[in-house]
Amino acid sequence: MNPAGEWCLIESDPGVFSALIKGFGVEGLQVEEIVTLEKECFQKLEPIYGLIFLFKCIDDKVTEGNIVEDNRLENIFFAEQVISNACATQAIISVLLNLDGQKDVKLGGTLCDFKDFTRSFGPNLKGVSLSNSKLIKEVHNSFSKQQVFEYDQSGPKSQDNYHFIAYMPINGRLYELDGLKSGPIDHGKVTNESWIDSVRAVIDKRIQRYAANEINFNLMAVIGDQKDILNKKIELLNKDIEVLQNDNKQDKFLRIEMVRSEIAFFQSRLAAEDEKRRGYEVENIRRKHNYLPFIIEMLRVLADNEKLIPLVNAAKEKRDNRATTSKRVNDANKKPESVS
Repeated sequence: MNPAGEWCLIESDPGVFSALIKGFGVEGLQVEEIVTLEKECFQKLEPIYGLIFLFKCIDDKVTEGNIVEDNRLENIFFAEQVISNACATQAIISVLLNLDGQKDVKLGGTLCDFKDFTRSFGPNLKGVSLSNSKLIKEVHNSFSKQQVFEYDQSGPKSQDNYHFIAYMPINGRLYELDGLKSGPIDHGKVTNESWIDSVRAVIDKRIQRYAANEINFNLMAVIGDQKDILNKKIELLNKDIEVLQNDNKQDKFLRIEMVRSEIAFFQSRLAAEDEKRRGYEVENIRRKHNYLPFIIEMLRVLADNEKLIPLVNAAKEKRDNRATTSKRVNDANKKPESVS
């Protein structure tokens, strides 16, 4: 695999992945985080088109399921990951380009053209094409943090490496789409109704291979655009009120009030969705912003006003006091050795 090059690391966050989808030109989808594998967490987000799973890489050669190497590859978009740091985009692209027949989803010209262009390519050449797509790379790198300085990378690196993969049903079977594998991994036959139960079991089994105290996992669902869904429900309910107003039954006004109550409920959910998206937008701006010029200027102003050194010394003293207190607590908690 080639080094990172121009591809930045991507944070596992629904606001980031929703922005990626929008940046690729896709309409009708968004990403939501799933906090547990309990069935109810999935049910409230249905329909779910695919899942993005983040996990810490471990030295584990176990592969559940069978790697697809037959003619099914002709009907599955699968790209090998040929460049570092691209797994987040490859995971979401894998879901998007394997969607089929969702009437409320529009892939847009960029991804439709890319899918048509790479249709006859093998997994490796698809990966090369994806890594060389100018627009896809630009959208991915829109989340790179601009820096004033180049940092010395020669020191020891963290041993923790994380990886994104995708799960989704394709043509009646559950597939795991992992760019580090040679092909899609088949996890068996499913239906549109049963695939969530199957994938929950697959993910849970994978998690069980880690130590009991390992918590570095993240799961996100690719779902329909909630604003579009809520607006359509409100529109239908308003039409129901129009019909009821021409009704002559005695419970007419009671039924109208019940429908209005439903509308108010969906409007409150719509307002919450708007608020959430505003929060995502603010967080994404912060992720992309370069704070170093501000920090440097603040330090300069403090130094000019002879406040920097006293603040540094006060911070050091606070650190030392905290370390001393911690040591005393640890010493006090130590049990004396038994005398035999």
